Amino acid sequence: MEFEGKVAIVTGGGQGIGKGIATYLAELGADIVIADLNMETAGAVVKEIEAKGRKAMAVKTDVANFADTQKMAAETVAKFGKIDILVNNAGYVKPEQSYFMKEDVDYWQKVISICYNGVIYCSRCCLEYMVEKKYGKIVSIASDAGRVGQRGQTVYSGAKGAVIAFSKALAQEVARYGINVNCVSPGATDTGVMTMPQEMHDKIANTYLFKRMAVPADHANAVAFLASDKSNYITGQTISVSSGYTMF
Repeated sequence: MEFEGKVAIVTGGGQGIGKGIATYLAELGADIVIADLNMETAGAVVKEIEAKGRKAMAVKTDVANFADTQKMAAETVAKFGKIDILVNNAGYVKPEQSYFMKEDVDYWQKVISICYNGVIYCSRCCLEYMVEKKYGKIVSIASDAGRVGQRGQTVYSGAKGAVIAFSKALAQEVARYGINVNCVSPGATDTGVMTMPQEMHDKIANTYLFKRMAVPADHANAVAFLASDKSNYITGQTISVSSGYTMF
């Protein structure tokens, strides 16, 4: 998978799964834009990528704000001249189970705005440039919660399910421009960001076939494949990276 000369935007790339994706694409030769609200963590990832000999830039971006995503895309093109890859990784959900009847409108809207609207906004802004070049790879981080549902994450499950359906429909519209649209669907992941009691960690890990939770590198491998030219004949698909938790 050769990414020399490719430019990739990774939203929420300052930590967790996003950081794993951004640094791996850089290792494979891509220049990276970290689109994140937290400029401290985003800047640290930029320095890490530059230490690998690649170019990188952090752009402060609220993916739930369309004007912000327009600025993100414009600044990327101003610096690098193009956008080859968009990884819609930014997301939000409470780390603990949060049951539907106990939550309020503000929480629902925040989850939907970041997890679903953010994918719509970023995709629309980047497609502006991808269509012009007749090339592009959009990979959105969905969730197995969006494929099978997850109690305690009801609205999040709905938002991630919407991302999957959106990606299927968008893939049909933009294939004529040589653009691929796919999803990677993580299961439970030890991101190194959120902590949980070891007993709970082990209980979750034991529900998976390989008896461990995923780590960011597992998802980065799948994203890299879908973002590469090895996947040119694959579009509208969702790959679950969840140790067989879901099988479709």
